[in-house]
Order: sequence, then structure tokens, then C-alpha cells
Amino acid sequence: MSEIKITQTRSAIGSKPKQRGTLRALGLGRIGKSNVLTDGPVVRGMIARVPHLVEVEES
Repeated sequence: MSEIKITQTRSAIGSKPKQRGTLRALGLGRIGKSNVLTDGPVVRGMIARVPHLVEVEES
């Protein structure tokens, strides 16, 4: 399977609690922190909830 690199680009301060939880589930928590995850519908759904806070790179 392919992998994607997700990097947090904006702060979660002021965002809704569900969005903060989604960032935590993606393994993020600070601006500039990155995580490499296996691409799939679950991960894509989480990214779709917080597109304004993260940057996605295909690898």
C-alpha cells in the first residue's frame, strides 16, 4: 500500500474539540510535526475533517 506524509501547518487553538481529537488520532499535536501513515479510506476521512490545519504529501 502507498503511504502519505501528513504535516500540521496551523495551530489547533480555537478549533473544535473534534478537530483537535482528529489531529491527535493522526499523530499530530504541534505545528511542524509530521507523521507517515498508510493511505486508506479511514485516514483520508480524518484528513478531510482538518484540511485547513494539515498538509498532505503523497509518497
